Amino acid sequence: MSLTLENISRVADGVDYIRDANLTFEAGSFNVLLGRTLAGKTSLMRLMAGLDTPTTGRLLYRGDDVTGQSVQQRNISMIYQQFINYPNLTVYENIASPLRLAKMSDSEIDRRVKETASMLHIEPLLKRHPLELSGGQQQRTAMARALVKDATLILFDEPLVNLDYKLREELRAELRSLFRERQCIAVYATTEPNEALALGGTTTLLHEGRVVQTGPVMDVYRAPVSTLAAQLFSEPPMNLIRGRVTDTEVTFDEYSHHALTQELAALKPGDYWFGIRPSHIGLVPANDDDLEMAMEVALSEISGSETFMHVQNRYFEMVLQLMGVHQYHTGAPVKVYLPINKLFVFDDHEQLVLTPAQAAGGN
Repeated sequence: MSLTLENISRVADGVDYIRDANLTFEAGSFNVLLGRTLAGKTSLMRLMAGLDTPTTGRLLYRGDDVTGQSVQQRNISMIYQQFINYPNLTVYENIASPLRLAKMSDSEIDRRVKETASMLHIEPLLKRHPLELSGGQQQRTAMARALVKDATLILFDEPLVNLDYKLREELRAELRSLFRERQCIAVYATTEPNEALALGGTTTLLHEGRVVQTGPVMDVYRAPVSTLAAQLFSEPPMNLIRGRVTDTEVTFDEYSHHALTQELAALKPGDYWFGIRPSHIGLVPANDDDLEMAMEVALSEISGSETFMHVQNRYFEMVLQLMGVHQYHTGAPVKVYLPINKLFVFDDHEQLVLTPAQAAGGN
């Protein structure tokens, strides 16, 4: 029961929304579309739902061409970031509405509504109206209405973005458990790499309407195929600095150089892009062979219990993601420590040639 997108493109008013997408979603799978705003996530889901028609390409469901089928002919549900409920109906009737349209019996409707409400912990709220609910309860109601009819394809368009952090964490965990035993195809869109990691399943990276990479979430995270994939799947984006490999060492500037490790020695001498995640750079060395770099502070941003420190020298800039509150004035000198065993290496075409997993068993 797979859904396949075969060479799908969507052009409207001269704008390429989706370009030559080839993807397959299997029954029982949980799939995440990860990309920045306007990457094409919603456009792709609208094509999958039948709300839009592709300019080129085909959609195949169970091997049958469903490209021209309207949304009414497809057994799909879609959940949006806004809480879309019927304000004049109770929670019970909101959840029951798609079943009533399907002309199910009252007893079957009652069974399904109560079962779904129980799964989402809103059974005590069934007699209330949406405006009497909190934001999280309203979104649970919208999710229950989408889940109750056993759709073969359920699309989540950033459904948790308007909720507070605690509610988002709760609902993410519930989503994972809800789909473990369902045989539908679930597709979830997000702009947040950490959300993709938390949800698991298969992740597809999108950028400007193109599929950049797709695969099991940890495979994509640990081995991004290009510098673009690496930056898309990192928040803050992965640092990229230019460096050179010689027969004996790797050099980043006239002061920062390090003897080649056994793994780096396998690279041909030449210029490369080196990637390092912001969370892997520290203000103190984590290993004896960490490379010390003299930098100065360009900006220090405190975000809750983390600090994002932007540092620079006359050759490059980097961002550090530090736990705790670190207050530094702009222009202050600072030493940062770069773990050589955490480096990703990309060639001149910005394609991956070496990962930390290959080099040192980590990511």
